[in-house]
Amino acid sequence: MGSAEEDYNFVFKVVLIGESGVGKTNLLSRFTRNEFNHDSRTTIGVEFSTRTILVGDAVVKAQIWDTAGQERYRAITSAYYRGAVGALVVFDITKHQTYDVVDRWLKELYDHAEASIVVMLVGNKTDLAQAREVPMEEAKMFADNKGLLFVETSALDSTNVEQAFETILKEIFYKVQKQKQRNSQSNTVSLASENPASTAPAQTERRPCCIAL
Repeated sequence: MGSAEEDYNFVFKVVLIGESGVGKTNLLSRFTRNEFNHDSRTTIGVEFSTRTILVGDAVVKAQIWDTAGQERYRAITSAYYRGAVGALVVFDITKHQTYDVVDRWLKELYDHAEASIVVMLVGNKTDLAQAREVPMEEAKMFADNKGLLFVETSALDSTNVEQAFETILKEIFYKVQKQKQRNSQSNTVSLASENPASTAPAQTERRPCCIAL
């Protein structure tokens, strides 16, 4: 990796959750590598990819974690959520059952993650609009009522994928900055005061990853 990749101010861990087959892995690969795999097979385990973006005058390294098939076996552990400051809850707009269980995913998320986590509801596969089963207005109203960010995406044609990740990363960044102003600490910043490892230390210290799982 080049030095530019290592030059960052914050590391934000963001998790992808939702039913198997909704397109989480392709959202991850589209954002981090600009790739889409038409023959995507379910992978057992947890994987993550990173991408660095500029938010204001700060360099933010996004560390995006994908459940990669574990949701099928309900084997996601609290370790997956540990240290996460953002979450994308993904459903398939062409399969209403993947939307019906969003509440269950939110409950699991809030059971294991910090209460201050920034959450976005993502309706994926807008390229299949002719097969839509979940009206956008319904999902948007649900997100508003739950206090969630909301966007519809297509990992296939890239629609709103950049916007989705950049929006949640900016929201996390601004939340971190507000907390930094509230507490006079200048060395360590986190969304949850009990978990200072949620974000990377300031530029003075380089670490490949801010989360120890």
